[in-house]
Amino acid sequence: MRFISCCATAALLCAGLTVAQEDATSTDSDRVLETVQVLGQVSEFGASKSVTPIMETSRSISIETEDLFIAKGALTLADVLEYTAGVQANNFGPATRGDSFKVRGFESAEYRDGQQTRFGSFNTSRTDVYLLEQVEILKGPASVLYGRGTPGGLVNMVSKVAGPDQQNEIVLEAGTQDRLQIAGDYNQALGENIYARLVGVFRESDSFVDEVNDDALILMPSLTYDNGPTRLTAMVEYQDRDSDTSSQFLPLTGTACVDGNVTVTPIEICANSDGRRIDNETYHGAPGFNTYDPDSIAASILASHAFSDNISIDGFLTYKDAEVDYRQAYGDFLGTGIPRIGALVPGLTSRIAIHNDAVSEQFSADLRARFAFETGVFEHEMFIGFAYQDVAIERDLVGGLLQDFIDPYDPNSGVVSAFPIPLPQGIPDFFFESPASLAANPPPQLLALGPLADFRDEDEDFEDYGVYLNNQISYGALKVNIGLRYDEAKANTRAVRNGITNLNDQSDEEVSFSIGALYGLDNGLSPYLSYAESFEPVIGTDTVTGDPLQPQDGEQWEVGVKYQPPGTQTFFSAAYFDIEQSNLPNPQALLFGTPASQQEGIATSKGFEFEAYTALGDWSVEANLSFLDTEDAEGNTFSDVAENQASGWIQYDPAGGPLAGFSGGVGLRWIGERESNAAIDFDPTLDPTIGAALFALFGVTSLQPVGVVPGQNLNVTVDATVLTDALLRYEADRWSLSLNARNLFDEDYYSNCLARGDCFPGAGRSVVGRLAVAF
Repeated sequence: MRFISCCATAALLCAGLTVAQEDATSTDSDRVLETVQVLGQVSEFGASKSVTPIMETSRSISIETEDLFIAKGALTLADVLEYTAGVQANNFGPATRGDSFKVRGFESAEYRDGQQTRFGSFNTSRTDVYLLEQVEILKGPASVLYGRGTPGGLVNMVSKVAGPDQQNEIVLEAGTQDRLQIAGDYNQALGENIYARLVGVFRESDSFVDEVNDDALILMPSLTYDNGPTRLTAMVEYQDRDSDTSSQFLPLTGTACVDGNVTVTPIEICANSDGRRIDNETYHGAPGFNTYDPDSIAASILASHAFSDNISIDGFLTYKDAEVDYRQAYGDFLGTGIPRIGALVPGLTSRIAIHNDAVSEQFSADLRARFAFETGVFEHEMFIGFAYQDVAIERDLVGGLLQDFIDPYDPNSGVVSAFPIPLPQGIPDFFFESPASLAANPPPQLLALGPLADFRDEDEDFEDYGVYLNNQISYGALKVNIGLRYDEAKANTRAVRNGITNLNDQSDEEVSFSIGALYGLDNGLSPYLSYAESFEPVIGTDTVTGDPLQPQDGEQWEVGVKYQPPGTQTFFSAAYFDIEQSNLPNPQALLFGTPASQQEGIATSKGFEFEAYTALGDWSVEANLSFLDTEDAEGNTFSDVAENQASGWIQYDPAGGPLAGFSGGVGLRWIGERESNAAIDFDPTLDPTIGAALFALFGVTSLQPVGVVPGQNLNVTVDATVLTDALLRYEADRWSLSLNARNLFDEDYYSNCLARGDCFPGAGRSVVGRLAVAF
């Protein structure tokens, strides 16, 4: 399909049938203006790399503006995304390590001003929502614009940068979890066409989990020169965070096995459960050892220049340096679907400790030239771009089973040293902060029993080149969009694990294609059809053929309709999509020996999405609905993905009368059933080293619960959940005072429970008061 698509694209481009945008009539201009009011406008460095209005784009794009997500009480990026059709956020609860979300069932990339911000695990620094003007969600494959990526889509955050007509403010927040935050946004004209802006956040806060804080100091100054044709912005962001990880990986035995809203099959997996439930706020870490401290500094240049009405250039350059010190002790769930509580010592659980030091450097650039022209009756808006990215990551990691045990239901009662084994030799020095801190806070001791300990030293360098072309052609009310991109993705990795070195030098070349057509009727109805592709390189070697693994490919067909009656603030969109991801591992390939490689696996995600917004007088109403039908390479539904979701927000803003200045809003979030499956394929007695060690220490011959057979499927299903959010606000002159509550009725639920053996509690009730003063 890719070869045929590329040939077709080349033929169209040679024939001059490239993208254009129709000159708007007065009626069209009014429609675009209302689109901006209702939906927000795609930014200059936004998700689509084009300022083409959403109503003329043959793709699903959702936008959450700052006004909208502040009204809904969002405190993190994941919170912002919870009112978007097709997006599931906070998959691992209110995680302090970063924002988790999936688009159309797939893990999705995170971008900031058009540049990727998240790479791998344990080395990320999240973006604070106060730094953002809006958040854009481009759904479906986007490799034709961004190169490597998953087929679900991407999320792009738009930064607050210096410019004319910006308002100054100071914001004070206080709320549950002892949250105290002061934030400020100061703008100043330094001279003709020169503007400066400083956005800052200082926060001291606890979290939903005992002992875990979420403190931060963030500064983002920017300087802009803007004379109309030329706009040049230099921006720096500094982050210093001090935290721990709120994800405690609570074992199934004390969570899913004893919760009426979660089903575990086979039930024998819960044999060690004594009926007690671990409280959601329970902390299984080791004070003085646990930490998650990401620090980063990033410098960016965003620039654009118009040579004429028909020719312009724009692009960005970014350099980012980041480091993360991550240390955590947590209850051992084995990662295999076998609960750990009581497996070795009745009523107690062993713990795992991990220490990961990671540093990363990123340099990225994306430069575009734009042209507007006509070829006969066709109008074109075309851009040609070049993208480059180089990301280097260094990671030192040590982890293993601890020599202590804790009571998982009352960890504050202290640890139990069941077997006094001295600290093994050979643990890297970086496992501890310093000799002084080691004396003051003795850390958990690692039990080095061969495969029970893990030592890693990893270096990764990813380098990507991309050249792309995109055209929007207008012929009256018909808009045709065609895109083509060539990418070369290189990876050079060195991994030393437990003394064994593995080197890999891999290069992939890919051509991505997209095409779409939309027809805008005079009554505001715009049906469309589109096709798009994605690719995601996979590092490694095919265990059957010996060849480098091929990238995972994605293809999507989408058909939909957008509707905005002219002259109204009402918008509806509905879309059906069909995504196929190929070149996945095939779990049956080696078992039956029939396929020629280990990349025969295919996953599919099909679904329907609906989004609506309307403003009638003093009332505004938003509604989102999505249905998914997913199947992974093993024939199961996608793990921890809610196949059905819905959300709605209604807000009252009286313009006059005795309630003028007051606002009130209420929202509902319905998260459908989440399912996770895994084959129970681990028994320590199968490994002589581990089996002998466990027998010598504890006298156990197996951790496999009675009645559970290796190879048996473990299914964990979390019931649907309904959550309520609310807003009360009063505004007068330059003052705004608001009170937001999320999960107003303090619903007790799990964001997800995984068949690998652990559960993640959802966020409880949070109430935050916000006082903003404009000046």
